[in-house]
Amino acid sequence: MRNLQAWISACRLRTLPLSISGAIVGSGIAYSRDLFEGSIFTLTILTTLSLQILSNLANDYGDGVKGTDNEHRIGPERALQSGKISPKQMRNAIIFNVIICLVFVVSLIYTTFGAEHFFTSMVFIVLGILAIIAAIKYTVGASAYGYRALGDVMVFLFFGWLSVLGTYFLYSKQIEVLMLLPASSIGLLSAGVLNLNNMRDIESDRRSKKQTLAGYFGLKIAKLYQLVLVGVAMLLIGIYSYLYSNNSMYLLLIAFVPLMIHMNNVRKTNAPIEFDPQLKVLALSTVGLAMLFCASIV
Repeated sequence: MRNLQAWISACRLRTLPLSISGAIVGSGIAYSRDLFEGSIFTLTILTTLSLQILSNLANDYGDGVKGTDNEHRIGPERALQSGKISPKQMRNAIIFNVIICLVFVVSLIYTTFGAEHFFTSMVFIVLGILAIIAAIKYTVGASAYGYRALGDVMVFLFFGWLSVLGTYFLYSKQIEVLMLLPASSIGLLSAGVLNLNNMRDIESDRRSKKQTLAGYFGLKIAKLYQLVLVGVAMLLIGIYSYLYSNNSMYLLLIAFVPLMIHMNNVRKTNAPIEFDPQLKVLALSTVGLAMLFCASIV
């Protein structure tokens, strides 16, 4: 039972709702245009969740073997750090999850494009493989991009642009330029969650020589950066909603309330440990924003 609890903890269930926000937004736009298909939605969600779990396990392994997860870290104790799961067990779990991800990716692409759209299918196969590699390489290996202050950019691209635009393309087989507005909004909020994590761990990351934007900026500028991420995200999705949802935009304004409260809490916070509760707040607020955005355009 203890081992099961350790694996559940390693999967970091609280990160899963955030991971599907982009898929919700892309699917909501498709639904508003009578393009929605239940099978595509189900497989997209399963693919996204499997990628997030893979990323969480790889992050636990990468930070664990590098010694980044140590006694100086403020957040929850990780699986390798606690000794409840060995590095070999975690490597095997990562390999198993890679296989699961590939199965979902191939199933999603075949369900969407069939056998007749070979080139488009190959493009999405490549994108799926890149997503798997990105999930692993955040902290694993000597060239881990999470240790080179590139985590924010990658989260923005994969959780925002690829998630929203890619999901919508699965339904419609086309992309609209204006969809970059809600896609960028979800990407910025997802980067905000990562920035909160990095602000919380700013001191332990410095000791471990893990380079993050928060560590590079310093706490004061990192807080300002957080306010910009959330503020610009609200602006971009607000513009798109204003253009397309007409009188239903008030639903989106409801979603802005917890985000504005979050911004005020970040502005007043000075102790790194106090950023930890805000991780859950911003993650759930992002999911709420995605769902209310869909309601407003539908």
